[in-house]
Amino acid sequence: MAEQPAARAPHRLLVVEDDPSIRMLLESALRLSGYEVASSATGQAALRDVEGFRPDLILLDVMLPDLDGFAITRTLRAAGVRTPVLFLTARGEVTDRITGLTAGGDDYVTKPFSIEEVLLRIHAILRRTDPDAMYDVEGAEKGVLRFADLEMDEYAHEVHRAGEYIPLSPTEFRLLTYLLENSNRVLSKTKILNQVWGVDFTGDGRIVETYVKYLRRKIDRFDPPLLHTVRGVGYCLRLPRDHHSTGTDR
Repeated sequence: MAEQPAARAPHRLLVVEDDPSIRMLLESALRLSGYEVASSATGQAALRDVEGFRPDLILLDVMLPDLDGFAITRTLRAAGVRTPVLFLTARGEVTDRITGLTAGGDDYVTKPFSIEEVLLRIHAILRRTDPDAMYDVEGAEKGVLRFADLEMDEYAHEVHRAGEYIPLSPTEFRLLTYLLENSNRVLSKTKILNQVWGVDFTGDGRIVETYVKYLRRKIDRFDPPLLHTVRGVGYCLRLPRDHHSTGTDR
């Protein structure tokens, strides 16, 4: 009789929220949905719990009594922690969303929110970041994407160019994944926003420009440049064309 595969452990979620009623509501709903859940009421407690609990995703309130969620996320990213972050906040302005995403967050839910929306966003983030949800790329080793001398190992969460390791933030990694999966295709800002950030974000594309700039500084320190801007259209991962071509720059 064939041996049955071991059951997969549930994803571990850390809820960081100072409002007891919201925190308890989220804990209950997430446990009923099959997640393993821990919670923190302050930013300092959250930083300790990230190290001890090692969550697969953090639901992080922006307005905490000691540290704000943006500062916590910056601290985690500076320490090399790549755990995805879903912000929970009553501040829904575009500038606040850009601040959160630029700090290293992965998505943004505005209060008051529905539990259904939170669960959908959690599922979308875990689908994008979980190696078990990845798929084979035709003609390539499973979990490995290649273009020119650029290579990404999705399972190890590593990127190399010309054999040199390139450290990327989680958002930079997802952006490069999307570009690699669509190499030689021009991708609009809207498409990139919807795919990489998982939100219907049509009003402001500055966050895309910011992360393209971050990514370009890292992967295009080498020759030839691979990440190109097609003016008025979007971005494309490709080898350079003849330098006399128009409408494209770095």
